[in-house]
Amino acid sequence: MTTATHAAPPATAWPRLLAAATDACLDALLERADQDWSRRAHGLEWTCRETLDHLALGLTGYAGLLIARPADRYITLFASLDPRAPLPACLEGLRIAASLLGSTVRDTPSDVRAWHPWGHADAAGFAAMGITELLLHTYDITRALNPDPGPDPDPAPGPAAPPWAPDTGLSAAALTRLFPDAPAAPPGHGPFDVLLWCTGRTALPGLPRRTAWQWDGRVR
Repeated sequence: MTTATHAAPPATAWPRLLAAATDACLDALLERADQDWSRRAHGLEWTCRETLDHLALGLTGYAGLLIARPADRYITLFASLDPRAPLPACLEGLRIAASLLGSTVRDTPSDVRAWHPWGHADAAGFAAMGITELLLHTYDITRALNPDPGPDPDPAPGPAAPPWAPDTGLSAAALTRLFPDAPAAPPGHGPFDVLLWCTGRTALPGLPRRTAWQWDGRVR
């Protein structure tokens, strides 16, 4: 298996990449704010609304880990969205959580390391985790809110496009930082397809869908 060879972003680029991922994901989710968020998110046990809450908790938690820097445990602060709030207000909460992580990443010295069960990481690593969470769970939610329409009687050549896909550079940055053994994208596929494969969400030509996975947050 040939591995991907994307260039690693410089440390100063990660807050900008996280902000770009936040904007792209929130735009996609806001477009679907009037749909039924009680549906189960694609491939998950959570509803779309519960998945959004998981996202806010995760982004805030990553900021907290960088601030508290525990050696062997998660932090004790859990930030959840108001379950009674309308969806646009919940998305505002998600932007707040992402902004907190972005500011923390920007202000954290490069030699700082913090605990994570999938590898002690630096600020860039936690930014990449935040980007990965945003991209994957926006995909999970949009897949649920925009189900596949069924077989196309006149399909276009090449792989079917997902209902939502981020900018190529965001997926490539996440792969480079967290998935050092990610395969190169097959012809007709891009970094987001590879990210979906790495996280057990799809198959690739010659590569069956993964049944178990995790990223590697360690500094290399």
